[in-house]
Amino acid sequence: MNTYRKTAITVGILLLACTVASILGPSLVSSILNTPDYLNQLAGNSNQAIIAALLEFIWAATGAGIAIVLYPILKKYNGALALGSVCFRVVENVFVLIGTLGLLSLFTLSQEFIAAGAPGASSFQTLGTLLLALRDWQFHVISGLAFFLGTLMYYVILYKSKLIPRWLSGWGVLGAVLSLAATVLASFTRDLGMASVNTYLSAPIGLQEMVLAVWLIVKGFNPSAIASLSAKTE
Repeated sequence: MNTYRKTAITVGILLLACTVASILGPSLVSSILNTPDYLNQLAGNSNQAIIAALLEFIWAATGAGIAIVLYPILKKYNGALALGSVCFRVVENVFVLIGTLGLLSLFTLSQEFIAAGAPGASSFQTLGTLLLALRDWQFHVISGLAFFLGTLMYYVILYKSKLIPRWLSGWGVLGAVLSLAATVLASFTRDLGMASVNTYLSAPIGLQEMVLAVWLIVKGFNPSAIASLSAKTE
């Protein structure tokens, strides 16, 4: 199995893992965090919180890994864009981990809240509100901007290089632009929930990456595009 085939399969697996983890992780705790009684609820669902945090860690690791694994191939077509995609996807997933840290901090706060006798209006609610805001802005705005830039860069390279069909890479470019629209909308409307317009606008890129994952695992990169590059470099 040559290097291109191994890379294609690896990226396909990372795309599948990243997409699944990015959906399952936040969704495990979204219904809890969106309730007024989230501090009580979170303390009573410790397993959900820990599993969600582990899934978000997988999300961060695989998300950054996609661009890192693609880099050795994409740099042959456009070194600057390939490096930029790695940088922005690493930044994106550093902020994903910050959001995960916010979740774990909320979990610890909820336990302290219960131990203190679940007081009414208190510093616990104030701190909890701040941690929720940090998590929401990070997931739906800051990470979204870095994701848009990182994915757009490598989909532009994939489109120009014809390493994958242009309908598939073009779908990726369009999905990335819609993801930016979702992020901008969330910034101004604070429509940050999992069932928000933000989520619907982000759906095309999520579906595209699942299709791309299957394509890379089954078909791999376009051999003629690879052969064309090899001919140019000889």
